[in-house]
Amino acid sequence: MSETFWRDQTVIVTGGAGFLGRHVVAKLRALETGCIIVPRSACYDLREQAAVARLYADHPETTMVIHLAANVGGIGINREHPGLFFYENLMMGTLMLEYARRSQVAKFVGIGTVCSYPKFAPVPFREDDLWTGYPEETNAPYGLAKKMLLVQSRAYRQEYGYNAIHLLPVNLYGPHDKFDLKSSHVIPAVIRKMVDAQESGAPHVTLFGDGSPTREFLFVRDAAEGIVRAAEHYNGAEPVNLGSAFEISIRDLVEVIADEVGFAGELRWDTSKPNGQPRRKLDVSRAEREFGFVSRTDFRAGLRETIEWYRAETMRSVNPLKQTGAAS
Repeated sequence: MSETFWRDQTVIVTGGAGFLGRHVVAKLRALETGCIIVPRSACYDLREQAAVARLYADHPETTMVIHLAANVGGIGINREHPGLFFYENLMMGTLMLEYARRSQVAKFVGIGTVCSYPKFAPVPFREDDLWTGYPEETNAPYGLAKKMLLVQSRAYRQEYGYNAIHLLPVNLYGPHDKFDLKSSHVIPAVIRKMVDAQESGAPHVTLFGDGSPTREFLFVRDAAEGIVRAAEHYNGAEPVNLGSAFEISIRDLVEVIADEVGFAGELRWDTSKPNGQPRRKLDVSRAEREFGFVSRTDFRAGLRETIEWYRAETMRSVNPLKQTGAAS
């Protein structure tokens, strides 16, 4: 990637203080990006037209938008709030892209989701298979709302010649993820359950479903690398998958996390809870071909770093004075 290119850019990164966003911002800073703008929800509610218009009016020098902001979570919270997830994600994407076009921002980088793929898409998921069926029911509203950003991007390219690209990351994991059991995705949820059980001496841990579905996971810093590479080098109309090409069953994932955490108790499966999509594995050849992106992080190494980060954060929350070195 070219530092010369980034020094001339003023980039709005929505969701830049979130899980993925903070890693994208760190990558942009390492490239000495000219100016990075991270709008906070307290100042700019991206669900509201007036707030989005004001964001662009406040920053007329903007040359690029990387739209990461999303209301997102695991199966449980998707089932509880399908309407909310559909509305908020649809409005944020629609308004951010429309006002980027109106403000003549040179490029818009839209971030979609693997949840947009049909429930029974052929494996590995190819970008051309996005329209072959309906998404898995538990997260379909979220997946379809994000897919509309792709439709809008293509429509704007066709009518206005606007340079909007669309990326499709697979399930992410890594430091700074959400570990709240109500809203988190599978890896942080399992890590928290295992760490809590190991530290409390609990004899067992209960997991959702039967463990049979498979998933592909991408380490969050690799995802940030892929997004920034695409932002610099990719200007095509077609969506692009971002993944690791490594597929693992949920049952095997749980066993790996238990091993890394050191939890030796019983693993119980609650089959009254949904499994979600049967398989998720992406064809990642387009990303490598178009802008040279290949995932580099070993899966166990990424898990280990994530577990260590969570344990350190837990320790800080329990004893903040000790962790910061403050005098007692």
